[in-house]
Formats: sequence, structure tokens, C-alpha cells
Amino acid sequence: MSQPDPDAWRTQVRQWLATVLEPVRAQETTGEAAGLAVFHNLPGAEERLLLERCRAYQRARFDAGYQALTLPRDKGGAGLTAAHAAAFAQEESAFEVPPSTELISVTVRLVAMAVSLFGTAEQRHEYARAFLRTDLLACQLFSEPGAGSDLAALRTRARQEDGGDWVVDGQKVWTSGAQFADFGLLLARTDPDVVKQAGITAFLVPLDASGVEVRPIRQMSGGASFNEVFLTGVRVPDRLRIGRLGQGWEVATTTLGFERTASGSGNRRKGGTFTDVLALARSLGRTDDPLIRQRLADLYVRTALRAATVDRVARTSASGGRPGPEASLTKLMASDLLTRTGQVAAELMGARICADTGEPGTFAWTQHLLGAPGYRLAGGTDQIQRNLIGERVLKLPPEPRVDRVPFSQISGN
Repeated sequence: MSQPDPDAWRTQVRQWLATVLEPVRAQETTGEAAGLAVFHNLPGAEERLLLERCRAYQRARFDAGYQALTLPRDKGGAGLTAAHAAAFAQEESAFEVPPSTELISVTVRLVAMAVSLFGTAEQRHEYARAFLRTDLLACQLFSEPGAGSDLAALRTRARQEDGGDWVVDGQKVWTSGAQFADFGLLLARTDPDVVKQAGITAFLVPLDASGVEVRPIRQMSGGASFNEVFLTGVRVPDRLRIGRLGQGWEVATTTLGFERTASGSGNRRKGGTFTDVLALARSLGRTDDPLIRQRLADLYVRTALRAATVDRVARTSASGGRPGPEASLTKLMASDLLTRTGQVAAELMGARICADTGEPGTFAWTQHLLGAPGYRLAGGTDQIQRNLIGERVLKLPPEPRVDRVPFSQISGN
């Protein structure tokens, strides 16, 4: 099927957005009014209200045919190119999109895509569609206390009983939104006697199942968006296995590719932007300072370079709905830009950034600065991104790895 004309399609997107959203209002100052990182510190009731606002927009987008733009049609998507997705994000940025949450992003951009690509026809019909529309919410049960950057070293186990059901035991950590999720996309070791990447299988785990315990982790910013998830004797039917037995590593790497693409090029507001910093400088009367002007110019150039790279990566993205390794470039640039943005805001505000003094913008910039270390960790650390770029994009020799030894020998089991 031929692709729609980009210009005509953009016009169509813009007209639809105008029917469901208000145009972006000019911001004189920054802060909560600008939608910066406010979700994680909201009381539980308000947090749920914001979550429902996000879901309402995602449902409207799904019903209009603008969800999962790059996913092939036979997998439930729109079958468009990454360039179309980038164009949609550009048009969307001109409207007041409800501030998204980590859980919404994980559900729609990661778990739904993984189930669509690796799931059975029945799983796509029952779960992928519900995730894309946010009728169901899903978190990502990947990271473990002893398996962060080396995800393949995970220790959560799943053993299959005679009846076909799996019994899962283990612990996951840094799970965003688990307290609100209906399901978790779980990676578990199903074969300890093969190379560690080969012995992993993916499952959808109902988070209301017996044996699942979710414990929030309080962050230094005051929020509790992350969680520990403990799984003790959790029974999972084989019909909730995603992909083939032992295909979990492929499911994981594909999902992480989507995460890096979302982190690097999405329209979701994780923190402040150049526009927010410029508005802050103007509100403080600092735009005549030559050093501040130099810092603002540097930030603007980096913002423009990231946007250009996002566009280039989108146009050269792998086909079939799966992101290529180039997604690591945009993710690395995005985390660097977010960190530098916070640093410039801190320089502008000085000691005022240490606490909420009641002035517009101070609370949100405090949130941004405290969240900055996480920008370099989420979706794979900066070091992991550089390895991926070196090995898979530049085709440099890989670093030495212990990946030919059965997991049982590595773990001492």
C-alpha cells in the first residue's frame, strides 16, 4: 500500500489535533504551568486524575488511527514510516498534550509494541490493542538489583509445571508505574544451562496475581514513581508467554530499542526545554549577560542538532516497525541535553533552586535537577549507548565479554 503524501498527511494530523486539544499557550515563566515533571510528586488521587487525562487522549488518538504509526498493518499499526511518526510529534508539539507519564509511555510505546511484534494473533487481539488504547496499563519488569546494565545476568526464574503453567520467583526493581499497572512485561530465566542471553523468556504477568507484591521507592525528588516488585510462586499460564521459549532476549532488545527511540525523539516532557530556559532567563533579566547569552546559544545549538539527528535517524530507521541501533544516538543526545538544560537553569536561579520559594518555576526546576541522574540511566545507561553506537553503528570491534558460558556456571548454581 502506498504511503500518504507527507504534506497532505501533516495537514490532516493538524486538523485532527485541533479537534481534541488546545493550542500551546505562550509561557512567560517556567514551572508547573509549563508542564515540567510534576507527575511524580502529586498526591495519589490527583495522580490518578492526571493518568486518566493521559488515557483519554491516547484513546482518542487510537480511535482516529494515529497510534502505533510505524507498526505494520498486519500487526495492528498504521504501517507508516518513522518520518511520519516524527512529523506527527512535530505537529503535536504545537498543542497542549496532557503531560504524559512513564506508565503511559511504557504501555503504548514499549509493551504494546513488543506484544504486537512477538505475540500470537490472539495476544495481539486481546492485549496489544488494549495496551495501545490504554484500556489496560502495563509496566516493564526487566531490571533487577544484581542485573542493571548487564540485563542478561537476571536471576528471576520461571519453571514450567506438568500442566503447562509457569511458576515465577524473583525480584525486579526501578519499575515505573507498577502501582497502577494491570500487567507487567516480565523477563525470566527459563534455562540456566545455556548461554545467558539464550535462556530468557518473556511473559505478561497480571500484577493482581497471588504472590506479586509492589513496594514504592521514595526518590530524592519526593516522588515515588519507581517500585520494587517481588514475585513469589506467581503462577503464569503459558498462553501469556510472549514469543518462543528462549526468545526473551530478542523481545528485550527490541523493547529497549523502542525505549531509546521514545526517550530520544518523543514529545513527552521529561523536563525543561531550551524554550523554558530562555523564558526563565528573560524573567530574571539575565539575557544581557554575555556569559548567559553564550550558555543559551550553546544550549540552542545542541537542541537544533538533536532535532536534526532525530529527523535523520527517523528517515533511516529499520523497516518492519522495529527501531535500529541508531536510536542510541538520539537517546544519548537527549539525556545529555536534559542534563545540560538543568545545569543552565541552576546557574540562572542560583541558591533559589534549592527550595520552592513560591516563585513561578522554582519547584519544577528543582524536580528537573534532582531527576537529572535518572536521565542518563533510563533506557540504558550512557555507557551502554556508547557501546551500542560503537559496535552496531560504527562497526567497531566489540569489548571482551563473558557470553559463551552457561548461566549456571556464571552464577555458581
